[in-house]
Amino acid sequence: MGKYFDMLMEDVRMREGLNSCMNCGVCTGVCPAAEFYDYDPRQIVNIVQTRDDEAIERLMRSDTIWYCGECMSCRPRCPRGNTPGYVIQALRTLSQKLGFFVDSEKGRQQLALKRTIGDNILRTGYCIVPRLVKPELHPEQGPVWRWIHDHDRDVYGRFTPVYMRHGAGALRRLDEESLAELHRIFDVSGGSAMFETIERHSDRKAREMGYDGATEEYMMETFTANSNEHY
Repeated sequence: MGKYFDMLMEDVRMREGLNSCMNCGVCTGVCPAAEFYDYDPRQIVNIVQTRDDEAIERLMRSDTIWYCGECMSCRPRCPRGNTPGYVIQALRTLSQKLGFFVDSEKGRQQLALKRTIGDNILRTGYCIVPRLVKPELHPEQGPVWRWIHDHDRDVYGRFTPVYMRHGAGALRRLDEESLAELHRIFDVSGGSAMFETIERHSDRKAREMGYDGATEEYMMETFTANSNEHY
């Protein structure tokens, strides 16, 4: 009893986010995600406060903890100074470390985020640039985007002379020294280890689901799968 609670308390976000909750429900009342999903920050905080290992593990294996948009609307409204959004972040991180995230549809999408935004950062230094918004991954962008994507240097070159080139300015190509420093930051901060953990558990789950590991096909499954049961 309390094993997972103690592990959560090792996260500074948990220590700062959960001080003296009285379960008033103000966080749920102002939460944008609660309006669209079966999601209740008050209930999540209440479960964590019980220190019930089984209940907390169910949370970490569920879609529920992935509904939060991390807007932190809850932070300034709580009358007791709690931040349920921080509690959610701590639950997500622990779920990733323990491999529980692969047991839910929304949790499995962590692989897609790692291989798009995460790998983009390590490869280019940017979370996202126009060149990285691949039309096949974003059909909602429409047919015009395909043309822009294929002619990106002409289009964005009108706004900045260093688009995807070395130099000073927006959307520039980072030099090798800066990228190497970025990789060192990820190594020292634990980001690289977390990426490896996501890959390892995703590979395990992919094999359980009949894939030949965490292949590109499995990644696309995590990217596009939607059971429509999240309202």
